[in-house]
Amino acid sequence: MHSFNVGILGATGAVGQKFIRLLRRHPWFTIKALGASKRSAGKTYKQAAHWIEDIELPGQVAKLKVSTCEPAHFEGVDFVFSGLDSSVAKDIEQAFATAGIPVISNAKNHRMFDSVPLLVPEVNPDHVEMIKSQDFTADGSGWIVTNPNCVCVPLSMSLRPIFDAFGIESVVVTSMQAVSGAGYPGVPSLDILGNAVPFIGGEEDKIHTEPLKLLGTLNSNGTVTHADFGVQSTAVRIPTVEGHLLSVAVKLKEKPSDISDVQKAIEDWKSPIADLDLPSAPKQPVKLYEEERHPQPRLHSARENGMQLGMGRLRTGSVFDISYIALAHNTVRGAAGGAILNAELLAEKGYLN
Repeated sequence: MHSFNVGILGATGAVGQKFIRLLRRHPWFTIKALGASKRSAGKTYKQAAHWIEDIELPGQVAKLKVSTCEPAHFEGVDFVFSGLDSSVAKDIEQAFATAGIPVISNAKNHRMFDSVPLLVPEVNPDHVEMIKSQDFTADGSGWIVTNPNCVCVPLSMSLRPIFDAFGIESVVVTSMQAVSGAGYPGVPSLDILGNAVPFIGGEEDKIHTEPLKLLGTLNSNGTVTHADFGVQSTAVRIPTVEGHLLSVAVKLKEKPSDISDVQKAIEDWKSPIADLDLPSAPKQPVKLYEEERHPQPRLHSARENGMQLGMGRLRTGSVFDISYIALAHNTVRGAAGGAILNAELLAEKGYLN
């Protein structure tokens, strides 16, 4: 049984609140420190945060004093989760790593650094070894690990068994993204109610690059050779609350004789972390639905505590070889829950002391 004291950076924001919700009964991790802006510093968390989760604010956390996001205020924690906005995350996260405090981040800033793992445990658990090539501290005690963009999590999870079985030449994906992905207060109501917005700033570039690192090959020197297929994406904001829905078309290197071969590859795929018994890991990471109308955000995004990937409408195509629908809970699997699972893997692998 592991036992760690953790801190949360950006604790009053939407992602920080999701961390608090998911960690409130965690068997390994106990929240001991909270960081936010100078405006919140010195207040109790209850005073500082506009709580938007649909559960009661945990009493122990409500009483904790909020500090600024400086390493000196986080003595006694074993590592920190970062829910910081990307506008401030880079320097703050590097300061913690340099101070010998590991950072497990949801922010985009360090995702594509050569020595920083971009991690989805079911997709590329071996990439944790990249930590060894980081030089924030002489003794290796401080480092940074990131989880991907909230679309790239379901995209990479859905592509993993297909990539392994057939290889991939190219991918076209349209993501239909819930409003919670924009944080709080998010998208103005008059922009989104009864509407769809066919552009999300900065989103498509991440979808073009991050899956290639996630599905890349770890080299002996601790770097990753990225996968070599092209990705074209369109990001659309739709008026759902939780759950990003993806329409994906894939051109394969090796052609299956029948769509049932692809179905079998997905259903027979085994998660590489299945035997580790990590608390947040879903028992069935990928579920392939047979019902043509599934998966749906409202019905299926919260399956397995929001950590399961749903796939459906698997079919052959007239232009690309196959197409399908994928769904994941964007603020759990695609954000805080994914980061917590990363921490569990790192603890089990001995990177958290």
